[in-house]
Amino acid sequence: MYLKDGVVYAGQPQQPVKVSGVRPLDGYRLWVRFSTGETKIFDCSSLLDTPAFAPLRDVEAFRGVYIDYGVTVWNDGAIDISPEYLYEKGVPVQDAHIA
Repeated sequence: MYLKDGVVYAGQPQQPVKVSGVRPLDGYRLWVRFSTGETKIFDCSSLLDTPAFAPLRDVEAFRGVYIDYGVTVWNDGAIDISPEYLYEKGVPVQDAHIA
């Protein structure tokens, strides 16, 4: 049990997942290492059809990915993806085809 903001919760407090490493791969995919120690592959290609991620269709812009306070970002922070989303939707590296 633990107390947070005056509310008692069962179990142990969950640490927020953060991105601790990122590398762009071919095919608009990212290799991502998380604060949990896990590594996953995240396919960004389906996001490129949305207006927010359209600038990343430019391969050089996509390859400019970096980490800012545990979050994967591009274009000086104008574009980002939450670590939780990357973690939930990513495929563990051992299960992914990385060619």
